[in-house]
Amino acid sequence: MKDHPQDKKLDKSPFLSAMNKIKAGNIFKILTESDPKPTTELVFNSNFELLISVILSAQATDKSVNHATKSLFQIANTPEQIIHLGISKLKENIKTIGLFNNKAKNIMLTCKILVKKYNSQVPHERDSLEELPGVGRKTANVILNTVFGKSVIAVDTHVFRVSNRIGLAKGAKPIDIEKGLMKIIPEEFLFNAHHHLIMHGRYTCIARKPLCYQCKINKLCESKEKIK
Repeated sequence: MKDHPQDKKLDKSPFLSAMNKIKAGNIFKILTESDPKPTTELVFNSNFELLISVILSAQATDKSVNHATKSLFQIANTPEQIIHLGISKLKENIKTIGLFNNKAKNIMLTCKILVKKYNSQVPHERDSLEELPGVGRKTANVILNTVFGKSVIAVDTHVFRVSNRIGLAKGAKPIDIEKGLMKIIPEEFLFNAHHHLIMHGRYTCIARKPLCYQCKINKLCESKEKIK
Protein backbone atom coordinates (compact mmCIF):
# COMPACT_ATOMS: atom_id res chain seq x y z
CA MET A 1 0.00 0.00 0.00
CA LYS A 2 1.61 3.24 -1.05
CA ASP A 3 1.54 5.79 1.70
CA HIS A 4 0.82 9.46 1.33
CA PRO A 5 3.08 11.79 3.35
CA GLN A 6 1.19 12.98 6.39
CA ASP A 7 1.64 14.07 9.97
CA LYS A 8 1.07 11.62 12.79
CA LYS A 9 -1.16 14.02 14.67
CA LEU A 10 -4.69 14.89 13.62
CA ASP A 11 -4.61 18.50 12.48
CA LYS A 12 -7.41 20.94 11.97
CA SER A 13 -7.11 21.35 8.20
CA PRO A 14 -10.31 22.48 6.47
CA PHE A 15 -11.95 20.09 4.02
CA LEU A 16 -14.54 20.30 1.33
CA SER A 17 -17.09 17.55 0.83
CA ALA A 18 -17.94 17.78 -2.85
CA MET A 19 -20.70 15.19 -3.18
CA ASN A 20 -24.02 14.57 -1.44
CA LYS A 21 -24.47 11.57 0.85
CA ILE A 22 -27.07 9.88 -1.33
CA LYS A 23 -24.79 9.87 -4.36
CA ALA A 24 -21.86 8.68 -2.26
CA GLY A 25 -24.03 5.88 -0.94
CA ASN A 26 -24.93 4.84 -4.48
CA ILE A 27 -21.25 4.69 -5.40
CA PHE A 28 -20.44 2.37 -2.50
CA LYS A 29 -23.55 0.31 -3.14
CA ILE A 30 -22.25 -0.41 -6.64
CA LEU A 31 -18.73 -1.11 -5.40
CA THR A 32 -20.11 -3.42 -2.70
CA GLU A 33 -22.23 -5.36 -5.16
CA SER A 34 -19.11 -5.90 -7.26
CA ASP A 35 -16.93 -6.90 -4.28
CA PRO A 36 -18.87 -7.56 -1.04
CA LYS A 37 -15.83 -8.13 1.18
CA PRO A 38 -12.81 -6.17 -0.04
CA THR A 39 -9.66 -6.39 2.04
CA THR A 40 -5.96 -5.67 1.94
CA GLU A 41 -3.79 -7.49 -0.61
CA LEU A 42 -0.98 -7.73 1.91
CA VAL A 43 -0.36 -11.35 2.94
CA PHE A 44 -0.30 -11.89 6.70
CA ASN A 45 -1.15 -14.52 9.30
CA SER A 46 -1.09 -12.48 12.50
CA ASN A 47 -1.67 -8.97 13.78
CA PHE A 48 2.07 -8.49 14.10
CA GLU A 49 2.73 -9.62 10.54
CA LEU A 50 0.19 -7.11 9.25
CA LEU A 51 1.77 -4.32 11.31
CA ILE A 52 5.21 -5.05 9.85
CA SER A 53 3.79 -5.36 6.33
CA VAL A 54 2.01 -2.01 6.56
CA ILE A 55 5.15 -0.30 7.87
CA LEU A 56 7.04 -1.74 4.89
CA SER A 57 4.30 -0.70 2.45
CA ALA A 58 4.93 3.04 2.86
CA GLN A 59 5.82 4.29 -0.64
CA ALA A 60 5.98 0.70 -1.87
CA THR A 61 3.58 -1.69 -3.57
CA ASP A 62 1.81 -4.52 -1.78
CA LYS A 63 3.33 -6.91 -4.31
CA SER A 64 6.88 -5.89 -3.40
CA VAL A 65 6.08 -6.14 0.31
CA ASN A 66 4.59 -9.61 -0.05
CA HIS A 67 7.67 -10.74 -1.97
CA ALA A 68 9.94 -9.61 0.88
CA THR A 69 7.82 -10.80 3.80
CA LYS A 70 7.32 -14.25 2.31
CA SER A 71 10.92 -15.12 3.20
CA LEU A 72 11.19 -12.84 6.24
CA PHE A 73 8.19 -14.27 8.06
CA GLN A 74 9.45 -17.81 7.52
CA ILE A 75 12.42 -17.06 9.77
CA ALA A 76 11.06 -14.27 11.98
CA ASN A 77 7.41 -13.38 12.52
CA THR A 78 7.29 -12.24 16.15
CA PRO A 79 8.87 -9.20 17.84
CA GLU A 80 11.31 -11.44 19.74
CA GLN A 81 12.36 -13.30 16.61
CA ILE A 82 13.03 -10.11 14.66
CA ILE A 83 15.06 -8.68 17.54
CA HIS A 84 17.05 -11.92 17.64
CA LEU A 85 17.47 -11.79 13.84
CA GLY A 86 19.29 -8.48 14.14
CA ILE A 87 19.13 -5.39 12.00
CA SER A 88 21.71 -6.55 9.43
CA LYS A 89 19.80 -9.71 8.56
CA LEU A 90 16.52 -7.81 8.68
CA LYS A 91 17.87 -5.38 6.09
CA GLU A 92 19.03 -8.29 3.96
CA ASN A 93 15.49 -9.67 3.87
CA ILE A 94 13.79 -6.38 2.99
CA LYS A 95 16.42 -4.75 0.77
CA THR A 96 14.20 -5.04 -2.31
CA ILE A 97 11.81 -2.50 -0.76
CA GLY A 98 12.38 1.23 -1.02
CA LEU A 99 13.75 3.03 2.06
CA PHE A 100 14.64 -0.34 3.58
CA ASN A 101 17.39 1.06 5.82
CA ASN A 102 15.07 3.44 7.62
CA LYS A 103 12.24 0.91 7.69
CA ALA A 104 14.52 -1.72 9.25
CA LYS A 105 15.49 0.73 11.98
CA ASN A 106 11.83 1.56 12.69
CA ILE A 107 10.80 -2.09 12.72
CA MET A 108 13.55 -2.99 15.17
CA LEU A 109 12.59 -0.14 17.51
CA THR A 110 8.90 -1.05 17.20
CA CYS A 111 9.62 -4.68 18.10
CA LYS A 112 11.51 -3.61 21.22
CA ILE A 113 8.62 -1.37 22.31
CA LEU A 114 6.08 -4.14 21.70
CA VAL A 115 8.08 -6.55 23.85
CA LYS A 116 8.70 -4.04 26.64
CA LYS A 117 5.31 -2.28 26.83
CA TYR A 118 2.69 -4.52 25.23
CA ASN A 119 3.72 -8.11 25.99
CA SER A 120 4.60 -8.52 22.29
CA GLN A 121 1.02 -7.74 21.26
CA VAL A 122 -0.11 -5.10 18.77
CA PRO A 123 -1.89 -2.33 20.74
CA HIS A 124 -5.47 -1.53 19.84
CA GLU A 125 -5.51 2.18 20.71
CA ARG A 126 -4.68 4.85 18.13
CA ASP A 127 -2.33 6.82 20.39
CA SER A 128 -0.36 3.70 21.29
CA LEU A 129 -0.09 2.66 17.64
CA GLU A 130 1.07 6.10 16.51
CA GLU A 131 3.80 6.10 19.15
CA LEU A 132 5.45 3.16 17.37
CA PRO A 133 8.32 4.15 15.04
CA GLY A 134 7.23 4.00 11.40
CA VAL A 135 3.53 4.14 12.27
CA GLY A 136 1.59 7.22 11.20
CA ARG A 137 -2.11 7.91 11.03
CA LYS A 138 -2.64 5.89 7.84
CA THR A 139 -0.86 2.82 9.19
CA ALA A 140 -2.73 3.08 12.49
CA ASN A 141 -6.03 3.25 10.61
CA VAL A 142 -5.18 0.14 8.61
CA ILE A 143 -4.52 -1.78 11.83
CA LEU A 144 -7.58 -0.39 13.60
CA ASN A 145 -9.77 -1.33 10.63
CA THR A 146 -8.36 -4.65 9.47
CA VAL A 147 -7.35 -6.11 12.83
CA PHE A 148 -9.69 -4.51 15.34
CA GLY A 149 -12.78 -3.94 13.20
CA LYS A 150 -13.01 -0.17 13.55
CA SER A 151 -14.86 1.87 10.91
CA VAL A 152 -11.98 4.19 10.09
CA ILE A 153 -10.49 5.23 6.77
CA ALA A 154 -6.83 4.86 5.86
CA VAL A 155 -5.93 7.42 3.22
CA ASP A 156 -3.15 6.15 0.98
CA THR A 157 -2.20 7.51 -2.44
CA HIS A 158 -5.07 5.65 -4.16
CA VAL A 159 -7.74 6.82 -1.71
CA PHE A 160 -6.40 10.37 -1.93
CA ARG A 161 -6.38 10.43 -5.74
CA VAL A 162 -9.71 8.69 -6.31
CA SER A 163 -11.57 10.76 -3.72
CA ASN A 164 -10.37 14.02 -5.23
CA ARG A 165 -10.85 12.88 -8.82
CA ILE A 166 -14.40 11.51 -8.65
CA GLY A 167 -15.61 14.18 -6.23
CA LEU A 168 -16.20 12.12 -3.09
CA ALA A 169 -14.05 14.44 -0.99
CA LYS A 170 -11.76 17.31 -1.90
CA GLY A 171 -8.59 18.29 -0.08
CA ALA A 172 -4.90 19.04 -0.33
CA LYS A 173 -3.94 16.81 2.59
CA PRO A 174 -4.79 13.22 3.55
CA ILE A 175 -6.49 14.40 6.72
CA ASP A 176 -8.81 16.60 4.62
CA ILE A 177 -9.83 13.55 2.61
CA GLU A 178 -10.27 11.39 5.70
CA LYS A 179 -12.56 13.96 7.33
CA GLY A 180 -14.54 14.44 4.13
CA LEU A 181 -15.05 10.71 3.59
CA MET A 182 -16.01 10.08 7.20
CA LYS A 183 -18.68 12.75 6.84
CA ILE A 184 -20.15 11.74 3.50
CA ILE A 185 -20.00 7.92 3.40
CA PRO A 186 -23.12 6.25 4.86
CA GLU A 187 -22.34 4.25 7.99
CA GLU A 188 -23.33 0.94 6.40
CA PHE A 189 -20.46 1.29 3.90
CA LEU A 190 -17.87 2.93 6.13
CA PHE A 191 -16.05 -0.18 7.36
CA ASN A 192 -15.02 -1.34 3.87
CA ALA A 193 -14.83 2.10 2.26
CA HIS A 194 -11.08 2.59 2.04
CA HIS A 195 -10.55 -0.94 0.72
CA HIS A 196 -13.07 -0.24 -2.05
CA LEU A 197 -11.31 2.99 -2.96
CA ILE A 198 -7.87 1.36 -2.92
CA MET A 199 -8.99 -1.42 -5.26
CA HIS A 200 -10.80 1.04 -7.52
CA GLY A 201 -7.71 3.23 -7.70
CA ARG A 202 -5.34 0.34 -8.20
CA TYR A 203 -7.20 -1.41 -11.01
CA THR A 204 -9.66 1.02 -12.61
CA CYS A 205 -9.20 4.67 -11.65
CA ILE A 206 -5.44 4.46 -12.15
CA ALA A 207 -3.21 7.51 -11.95
CA ARG A 208 -2.30 8.40 -15.52
CA LYS A 209 -4.94 6.87 -17.75
CA PRO A 210 -8.03 5.85 -15.78
CA LEU A 211 -10.02 3.05 -17.36
CA CYS A 212 -13.28 5.00 -17.52
CA TYR A 213 -14.73 2.72 -20.21
CA GLN A 214 -14.84 -0.20 -17.75
CA CYS A 215 -15.65 1.80 -14.62
CA LYS A 216 -18.76 0.60 -12.77
CA ILE A 217 -19.35 4.03 -11.23
CA ASN A 218 -18.70 6.07 -14.38
CA LYS A 219 -22.18 7.63 -14.40
CA LEU A 220 -21.75 8.87 -10.83
CA CYS A 221 -18.21 10.17 -11.25
CA GLU A 222 -17.88 13.96 -11.12
CA SER A 223 -14.46 14.18 -12.78
CA LYS A 224 -14.38 16.73 -15.59
CA GLU A 225 -11.82 14.59 -17.41
CA LYS A 226 -13.66 11.27 -17.38
CA ILE A 227 -14.34 9.40 -20.60
CA LYS A 228 -18.03 8.60 -20.83
